[in-house]
Amino acid sequence: MSEINFLNIYNQSKIDTIVRKRKHETKLGQQVKTIEACNNFEELQAQIDDSKAQFILLGLPEDIGVRANYGRGGAHTAWAPALDNILNIQSNSFLNGSELLVLGHISFDDLMNDALGISNKTDEGITLLRNLTKRIDDRVYEVIKALTSSKKTLIIIGGGHNNSYPIIKGFSVSRNQALSIINIDPHSDFRPMEGRHSGNGFSYAFAEKFISNYFVIGLHESYNSGQVIDELNKNENIHYYTYEDIAVREKISIDEVVEQCAKKIEDNIVGIEIDLDAIQNIPTSAKTSSGFLPVDVRKMVSNFSSKLKPLYIHIAEGAPILSHIKTDNKTGKLIAYLITDFIKASQ
Repeated sequence: MSEINFLNIYNQSKIDTIVRKRKHETKLGQQVKTIEACNNFEELQAQIDDSKAQFILLGLPEDIGVRANYGRGGAHTAWAPALDNILNIQSNSFLNGSELLVLGHISFDDLMNDALGISNKTDEGITLLRNLTKRIDDRVYEVIKALTSSKKTLIIIGGGHNNSYPIIKGFSVSRNQALSIINIDPHSDFRPMEGRHSGNGFSYAFAEKFISNYFVIGLHESYNSGQVIDELNKNENIHYYTYEDIAVREKISIDEVVEQCAKKIEDNIVGIEIDLDAIQNIPTSAKTSSGFLPVDVRKMVSNFSSKLKPLYIHIAEGAPILSHIKTDNKTGKLIAYLITDFIKASQ
């Protein structure tokens, strides 16, 4: 089966079921662009090229890669509330909504069903989950590669951070050029290439030369192995700024981090990765009580986007189902804030 068959494209009727309309108001969902279902990637590319929207929104609702990294599942639940919040933002002079094409999501239902009942507490289970993650890689890569031909800017909502690898690969192969990657993350996700999972997306991409320069912002000193830190330290094209240096010891400010990274990126072929683990008290597989405040990450997204005009932003690891407050809507709303900051600053 072609990977295009796993792309669930949303038409305007689908969008209308999510938008909460109100008299005297216009929501983003009433302004966004959509396309029709496609039989192949050529049709998809043609419709994307014809659209006047500059930004494409895509969801990756899966959590297999997180589980394959011994983590808690739940990352498949971020896409729906994020989309709900985005579509119900007010359309006004700050952001109209017509800039955004809501494409839809890649379906992983078959793989998620295959992963049901597989334990990540046994070697056999881990092997099975990592094999499924590799199949996710293939599916995501083909869609991303097709979308990048349009020269539009992608906004991608995960899913696990394992999806960083096929996203970066898709851009790099399509453009025949390595990318600089900015990753706001307490973990480097530079674990050994031991089979695919959410903890080694960047090590795979770097080893395969899809990444030219890798920047990790907010690295937690106590939650990255000595082996990984040694690997980061020995490569001049890898740069990291620890959370402790930024927020605890205050050796460097967030503004200075942004400036230093921007100066090292010469060609502006750059992607922004955000692991919501980096933000304090957001429900994720590795939720932290000591991390950046939401406004810190919003500032970084805005500043990086205005300076570098990234090719894409990928927001990963949100798991609202893991919230102890089951009616808590903050994860979806935070993702919507980050996306609107990105669009406004990138235009």
